[in-house]
Amino acid sequence: MTKSASHVDVFTDGACSGNPGPGGWGVVLRWGEVEKELYGGEPDTTNNRMELQAVISALGALKRQVRVVVHTDSTYVQQGISKWIHGWKKNGWKTKDKQPVKNLDLWRALEEAAARHEVEWRWVKGHAGHAENERADALARKGIAELKKAAS
Repeated sequence: MTKSASHVDVFTDGACSGNPGPGGWGVVLRWGEVEKELYGGEPDTTNNRMELQAVISALGALKRQVRVVVHTDSTYVQQGISKWIHGWKKNGWKTKDKQPVKNLDLWRALEEAAARHEVEWRWVKGHAGHAENERADALARKGIAELKKAAS
């Protein structure tokens, strides 16, 4: 693929040390031969929140509207944004069991971030040797490690 690539590949992962506990998120962005890594963390969070935050951060880092292929090992994110969200919104942000949707703030932020792009959502098996998923996982763990180091 050359620098004139027609889309950006985004590889994301979230991690948590305890659930809830200190969490981190990691992103590998690839546009042709150009790559960028992003990561961060929060002191008291959940794995699902970090999975969502990774994708929100990735999409927010894109400077212009593009076609994006998001690769995530989180069925929560992939199914949530491509399927479940439509029912949640129709039901006033309630699940089919009439319970409030968890992580509503991040689902709304993800929906807004995704609306600026043409996004394709792909699930990849986590911890199965997928090179970019492993890199995103390492970045998420780096986010946790830096949080723990700063707290000590």
